[in-house]
Amino acid sequence: MTSFADIGKKEALKRLFEGSPFKQVESVAHRVFLEGVDFNLVYFPLKHLGYKAVTAVSGELFSQLRHPESLSVVLGVSSKLDYPQIQELWSGISVAAKEYGYKDVALDLRPSKNGLCISVSANGSRSKLAEVSRPKPASKDLLCVTGRLGAAYLGMQVMERELARFDKGESDRKELEQYKMQVAAYLKPELDPTIVDKFEEDAIIPSAGILITDGLSDAVKRIAEQTGLGAKVYAERIPFEGNSFELGRKLGLDPVSAAMNGGEDFQILYVVPILQMEKFRRDFQTFDIIGHLALPEVGTVLVTPEGVELPLRSQGWNEQEDQQKPND
Repeated sequence: MTSFADIGKKEALKRLFEGSPFKQVESVAHRVFLEGVDFNLVYFPLKHLGYKAVTAVSGELFSQLRHPESLSVVLGVSSKLDYPQIQELWSGISVAAKEYGYKDVALDLRPSKNGLCISVSANGSRSKLAEVSRPKPASKDLLCVTGRLGAAYLGMQVMERELARFDKGESDRKELEQYKMQVAAYLKPELDPTIVDKFEEDAIIPSAGILITDGLSDAVKRIAEQTGLGAKVYAERIPFEGNSFELGRKLGLDPVSAAMNGGEDFQILYVVPILQMEKFRRDFQTFDIIGHLALPEVGTVLVTPEGVELPLRSQGWNEQEDQQKPND
Protein backbone atom coordinates (compact mmCIF):
# COMPACT_ATOMS: atom_id res chain seq x y z
CA MET A 1 0.00 0.00 0.00
CA THR A 2 1.12 3.55 -0.74
CA SER A 3 1.80 5.61 2.40
CA PHE A 4 2.15 9.37 2.83
CA ALA A 5 5.79 8.78 3.76
CA ASP A 6 6.30 7.21 0.31
CA ILE A 7 4.84 10.01 -1.80
CA GLY A 8 4.78 13.11 0.45
CA LYS A 9 1.98 15.52 1.18
CA LYS A 10 2.31 17.60 -2.00
CA GLU A 11 2.24 14.55 -4.29
CA ALA A 12 -0.79 13.24 -2.38
CA LEU A 13 -2.65 16.50 -2.99
CA LYS A 14 -1.70 16.41 -6.67
CA ARG A 15 -3.01 12.87 -7.09
CA LEU A 16 -6.27 13.65 -5.29
CA PHE A 17 -6.99 16.58 -7.61
CA GLU A 18 -6.13 14.45 -10.68
CA GLY A 19 -9.17 12.34 -9.85
CA SER A 20 -11.55 15.29 -9.57
CA PRO A 21 -12.98 17.94 -11.93
CA PHE A 22 -11.37 20.72 -9.88
CA LYS A 23 -8.05 22.54 -9.76
CA GLN A 24 -6.17 23.60 -6.64
CA VAL A 25 -7.17 27.21 -5.87
CA GLU A 26 -4.14 29.46 -5.33
CA SER A 27 -5.88 32.78 -4.70
CA VAL A 28 -7.01 31.69 -1.21
CA ALA A 29 -4.48 31.07 1.55
CA HIS A 30 -5.53 28.61 4.23
CA ARG A 31 -3.84 27.04 7.23
CA VAL A 32 -4.96 24.89 10.16
CA PHE A 33 -3.00 24.72 13.42
CA LEU A 34 -3.74 21.75 15.69
CA GLU A 35 -2.80 21.47 19.34
CA GLY A 36 -0.40 18.61 19.91
CA VAL A 37 0.71 18.64 16.26
CA ASP A 38 1.58 22.26 15.41
CA PHE A 39 1.99 23.69 18.90
CA ASN A 40 2.24 22.81 22.57
CA LEU A 41 0.27 25.11 24.85
CA VAL A 42 2.53 24.25 27.78
CA TYR A 43 5.13 26.70 26.43
CA PHE A 44 3.56 28.44 23.41
CA PRO A 45 2.27 31.94 24.34
CA LEU A 46 -1.26 32.33 23.02
CA LYS A 47 -0.63 35.84 21.70
CA HIS A 48 2.37 34.61 19.69
CA LEU A 49 0.33 31.67 18.42
CA GLY A 50 -2.36 33.99 17.07
CA TYR A 51 0.26 36.18 15.42
CA LYS A 52 1.98 33.15 13.85
CA ALA A 53 -1.27 31.83 12.37
CA VAL A 54 -1.89 35.11 10.54
CA THR A 55 1.75 35.31 9.40
CA ALA A 56 1.38 31.87 7.80
CA VAL A 57 -1.52 32.82 5.53
CA SER A 58 -0.16 36.31 4.87
CA GLY A 59 3.08 34.77 3.64
CA GLU A 60 1.09 32.68 1.16
CA LEU A 61 -0.46 35.87 -0.22
CA PHE A 62 2.88 37.68 -0.41
CA SER A 63 4.41 34.73 -2.29
CA GLN A 64 1.65 35.16 -4.91
CA LEU A 65 2.25 38.95 -5.06
CA ARG A 66 -1.11 39.69 -3.44
CA HIS A 67 -2.09 42.48 -1.08
CA PRO A 68 -4.00 41.15 1.98
CA GLU A 69 -7.67 42.14 2.07
CA SER A 70 -9.87 39.78 4.09
CA LEU A 71 -9.12 37.33 6.89
CA SER A 72 -11.39 34.63 8.28
CA VAL A 73 -10.63 32.84 11.56
CA VAL A 74 -12.41 29.88 13.12
CA LEU A 75 -11.31 28.78 16.59
CA GLY A 76 -12.13 25.32 17.86
CA VAL A 77 -12.12 25.87 21.63
CA SER A 78 -11.77 23.05 24.15
CA SER A 79 -13.25 23.14 27.64
CA LYS A 80 -9.83 23.63 29.27
CA LEU A 81 -9.55 27.14 27.80
CA ASP A 82 -11.37 30.07 29.37
CA TYR A 83 -12.40 33.41 27.86
CA PRO A 84 -9.29 35.39 28.94
CA GLN A 85 -7.08 32.84 27.17
CA ILE A 86 -9.05 33.07 23.94
CA GLN A 87 -8.94 36.85 24.32
CA GLU A 88 -5.13 36.61 24.49
CA LEU A 89 -5.06 34.45 21.35
CA TRP A 90 -7.35 36.91 19.57
CA SER A 91 -5.11 39.84 20.55
CA GLY A 92 -2.22 38.24 18.64
CA ILE A 93 -4.47 37.65 15.62
CA SER A 94 -5.64 41.28 15.74
CA VAL A 95 -2.12 42.70 15.99
CA ALA A 96 -0.93 40.66 13.02
CA ALA A 97 -4.03 41.46 10.95
CA LYS A 98 -3.42 45.17 11.48
CA GLU A 99 0.31 44.94 10.69
CA TYR A 100 -0.26 42.97 7.48
CA GLY A 101 -2.93 45.38 6.27
CA TYR A 102 -6.16 43.37 6.30
CA LYS A 103 -9.30 45.43 5.73
CA ASP A 104 -11.88 42.91 6.93
CA VAL A 105 -11.60 40.23 9.64
CA ALA A 106 -14.21 37.59 10.53
CA LEU A 107 -14.15 35.38 13.63
CA ASP A 108 -16.18 32.34 14.65
CA LEU A 109 -15.95 30.10 17.72
CA ARG A 110 -16.70 26.39 17.71
CA PRO A 111 -16.46 23.73 20.44
CA SER A 112 -13.62 21.21 20.22
CA LYS A 113 -13.16 17.85 21.99
CA ASN A 114 -9.54 17.45 20.91
CA GLY A 115 -7.79 20.60 22.10
CA LEU A 116 -7.41 24.00 20.48
CA CYS A 117 -7.79 24.21 16.70
CA ILE A 118 -7.09 27.37 14.67
CA SER A 119 -8.33 27.59 11.09
CA VAL A 120 -7.25 30.70 9.18
CA SER A 121 -8.14 31.71 5.60
CA ALA A 122 -7.10 34.84 3.74
CA ASN A 123 -7.83 36.51 0.42
CA GLY A 124 -5.87 39.25 -1.32
CA SER A 125 -5.85 41.41 -4.44
CA ARG A 126 -3.17 40.65 -7.00
CA SER A 127 -0.55 43.25 -7.85
CA LYS A 128 -1.67 45.01 -11.05
CA LEU A 129 1.93 45.27 -12.24
CA ALA A 130 2.37 41.52 -11.83
CA GLU A 131 -0.81 40.83 -13.81
CA VAL A 132 0.51 42.85 -16.75
CA SER A 133 4.19 41.99 -16.84
CA ARG A 134 5.07 38.91 -14.76
CA PRO A 135 8.08 37.40 -16.55
CA LYS A 136 8.47 33.81 -17.67
CA PRO A 137 10.96 31.87 -15.49
CA ALA A 138 14.26 31.03 -17.18
CA SER A 139 17.42 29.10 -16.40
CA LYS A 140 19.88 31.21 -14.34
CA ASP A 141 17.10 33.27 -12.73
CA LEU A 142 17.89 33.88 -9.05
CA LEU A 143 16.51 31.93 -6.08
CA CYS A 144 16.15 34.42 -3.21
CA VAL A 145 14.86 34.08 0.36
CA THR A 146 13.44 36.76 2.63
CA GLY A 147 15.12 35.64 5.85
CA ARG A 148 17.17 33.10 7.78
CA LEU A 149 16.34 29.43 7.59
CA GLY A 150 16.46 26.47 9.96
CA ALA A 151 16.14 28.68 13.03
CA ALA A 152 12.50 27.77 13.70
CA TYR A 153 13.20 24.04 13.82
CA LEU A 154 16.20 24.55 16.09
CA GLY A 155 14.13 26.89 18.26
CA MET A 156 11.45 24.23 18.63
CA GLN A 157 14.10 21.76 19.79
CA VAL A 158 15.29 24.26 22.40
CA MET A 159 11.73 24.62 23.71
CA GLU A 160 11.26 20.85 23.86
CA ARG A 161 14.55 20.44 25.77
CA GLU A 162 13.51 23.14 28.23
CA LEU A 163 10.13 21.44 28.71
CA ALA A 164 11.88 18.14 29.48
CA ARG A 165 14.11 19.89 32.02
CA PHE A 166 11.10 21.61 33.57
CA ASP A 167 9.33 18.26 34.00
CA LYS A 168 12.42 17.02 35.87
CA GLY A 169 12.65 20.16 38.01
CA GLU A 170 15.94 21.19 36.35
CA SER A 171 14.89 24.32 34.42
CA ASP A 172 17.24 27.32 34.49
CA ARG A 173 16.16 29.11 31.27
CA LYS A 174 19.79 29.94 30.32
CA GLU A 175 19.46 28.13 27.00
CA LEU A 176 16.29 30.05 26.17
CA GLU A 177 18.14 33.33 26.57
CA GLN A 178 21.28 32.14 24.77
CA TYR A 179 19.29 31.02 21.72
CA LYS A 180 16.46 33.54 21.89
CA MET A 181 16.62 34.31 18.16
CA GLN A 182 15.94 30.68 17.24
CA VAL A 183 13.17 30.47 19.84
CA ALA A 184 11.62 33.68 18.47
CA ALA A 185 11.80 32.32 14.91
CA TYR A 186 9.65 29.39 16.03
CA LEU A 187 7.23 31.14 18.36
CA LYS A 188 6.67 34.38 16.43
CA PRO A 189 7.90 34.39 12.81
CA GLU A 190 7.57 37.77 11.11
CA LEU A 191 7.47 39.00 7.51
CA ASP A 192 7.88 42.48 6.07
CA PRO A 193 4.30 43.62 5.31
CA THR A 194 5.60 45.91 2.54
CA ILE A 195 7.22 43.16 0.44
CA VAL A 196 4.76 43.40 -2.46
CA ASP A 197 4.78 47.22 -2.33
CA LYS A 198 8.58 47.25 -2.62
CA PHE A 199 8.54 44.97 -5.65
CA GLU A 200 5.99 47.26 -7.28
CA GLU A 201 7.95 50.42 -6.48
CA ASP A 202 11.12 48.96 -8.01
CA ALA A 203 9.31 47.33 -10.95
CA ILE A 204 10.99 44.04 -10.01
CA ILE A 205 8.45 41.29 -10.49
CA PRO A 206 9.38 37.77 -9.33
CA SER A 207 8.35 35.12 -11.81
CA ALA A 208 7.44 32.68 -9.01
CA GLY A 209 7.19 32.52 -5.24
CA ILE A 210 6.65 29.88 -2.53
CA LEU A 211 6.15 30.23 1.22
CA ILE A 212 8.67 27.97 2.98
CA THR A 213 6.55 25.94 5.41
CA ASP A 214 7.96 22.40 5.14
CA GLY A 215 11.63 23.17 4.60
CA LEU A 216 13.65 24.73 1.78
CA SER A 217 13.96 21.40 -0.03
CA ASP A 218 10.19 21.15 -0.40
CA ALA A 219 9.90 24.78 -1.54
CA VAL A 220 12.63 24.40 -4.19
CA LYS A 221 11.00 21.25 -5.57
CA ARG A 222 7.67 23.06 -5.77
CA ILE A 223 9.32 25.96 -7.62
CA ALA A 224 10.86 23.47 -10.07
CA GLU A 225 7.48 21.85 -10.65
CA GLN A 226 5.82 25.23 -11.04
CA THR A 227 8.37 26.53 -13.56
CA GLY A 228 9.20 23.29 -15.38
CA LEU A 229 12.92 23.89 -14.74
CA GLY A 230 15.67 22.54 -12.51
CA ALA A 231 17.24 24.37 -9.59
CA LYS A 232 20.54 24.62 -7.75
CA VAL A 233 20.82 25.72 -4.11
CA TYR A 234 24.27 26.45 -2.67
CA ALA A 235 24.68 25.30 0.94
CA GLU A 236 27.19 28.04 1.76
CA ARG A 237 24.72 30.74 0.71
CA ILE A 238 21.85 29.64 2.95
CA PRO A 239 21.36 32.31 5.66
CA PHE A 240 21.47 31.15 9.29
CA GLU A 241 21.18 32.80 12.67
CA GLY A 242 24.65 33.62 14.01
CA ASN A 243 24.93 30.82 16.57
CA SER A 244 22.89 28.14 14.76
CA PHE A 245 25.93 25.91 14.18
CA GLU A 246 26.87 26.13 17.86
CA LEU A 247 23.31 25.16 18.76
CA GLY A 248 23.30 22.43 16.13
CA ARG A 249 26.39 20.83 17.69
CA LYS A 250 24.74 20.94 21.10
CA LEU A 251 21.56 19.31 19.76
CA GLY A 252 23.33 16.86 17.45
CA LEU A 253 21.59 18.42 14.44
CA ASP A 254 23.00 19.77 11.18
CA PRO A 255 21.64 23.33 10.63
CA VAL A 256 21.76 22.77 6.86
CA SER A 257 19.47 19.76 7.28
CA ALA A 258 17.23 21.83 9.56
CA ALA A 259 16.99 24.52 6.87
CA MET A 260 16.34 22.07 4.06
CA ASN A 261 13.80 19.86 5.84
CA GLY A 262 12.93 21.26 9.27
CA GLY A 263 9.93 23.42 8.40
CA GLU A 264 8.13 26.23 10.25
CA ASP A 265 10.41 29.00 8.91
CA PHE A 266 7.59 30.95 7.17
CA GLN A 267 10.04 32.82 4.96
CA ILE A 268 9.44 33.25 1.21
CA LEU A 269 11.42 31.83 -1.69
CA TYR A 270 11.19 34.07 -4.77
CA VAL A 271 12.49 33.67 -8.33
CA VAL A 272 13.95 36.99 -9.57
CA PRO A 273 14.98 37.51 -13.22
CA ILE A 274 18.76 37.38 -13.66
CA LEU A 275 18.66 40.58 -15.73
CA GLN A 276 17.50 42.49 -12.64
CA MET A 277 20.19 41.11 -10.33
CA GLU A 278 22.14 44.34 -9.78
CA LYS A 279 19.02 46.38 -9.01
CA PHE A 280 17.71 43.62 -6.78
CA ARG A 281 20.96 43.39 -4.82
CA ARG A 282 20.99 47.14 -4.30
CA ASP A 283 17.38 47.61 -3.22
CA PHE A 284 16.65 44.32 -1.43
CA GLN A 285 19.68 43.94 0.80
CA THR A 286 17.79 42.01 3.49
CA PHE A 287 17.16 39.18 1.01
CA ASP A 288 19.70 36.41 0.34
CA ILE A 289 20.46 34.95 -3.09
CA ILE A 290 20.90 31.21 -2.44
CA GLY A 291 20.96 29.71 -5.92
CA HIS A 292 19.37 29.80 -9.35
CA LEU A 293 17.08 27.97 -11.74
CA ALA A 294 18.72 25.54 -14.15
CA LEU A 295 17.88 23.39 -17.15
CA PRO A 296 15.25 20.70 -16.44
CA GLU A 297 17.75 17.86 -16.80
CA VAL A 298 19.74 19.22 -13.82
CA GLY A 299 16.87 18.38 -11.48
CA THR A 300 16.82 19.96 -8.00
CA VAL A 301 20.14 19.77 -6.18
CA LEU A 302 21.98 21.08 -3.14
CA VAL A 303 25.56 22.08 -4.01
CA THR A 304 28.02 21.50 -1.16
CA PRO A 305 30.99 23.85 -0.53
CA GLU A 306 33.14 21.16 -2.21
CA GLY A 307 31.03 21.36 -5.36
CA VAL A 308 29.21 18.04 -4.90
CA GLU A 309 25.61 18.12 -6.16
CA LEU A 310 23.18 16.23 -3.91
CA PRO A 311 19.65 15.58 -5.26
CA LEU A 312 16.94 17.04 -3.04
CA ARG A 313 14.74 14.37 -1.54
CA SER A 314 10.96 14.42 -1.63
CA GLN A 315 9.43 15.02 1.77
CA GLY A 316 7.57 12.28 3.52
CA TRP A 317 4.64 12.99 5.79
CA ASN A 318 4.89 11.45 9.23
CA GLU A 319 3.84 13.98 11.83
CA GLN A 320 5.39 12.10 14.75
CA GLU A 321 8.77 11.83 13.02
CA ASP A 322 8.56 15.40 11.73
CA GLN A 323 8.35 16.66 15.30
CA GLN A 324 11.56 14.83 16.20
CA LYS A 325 13.93 14.87 13.24
CA PRO A 326 14.13 16.54 9.83
CA ASN A 327 14.77 14.31 6.82
CA ASP A 328 18.36 14.25 5.60
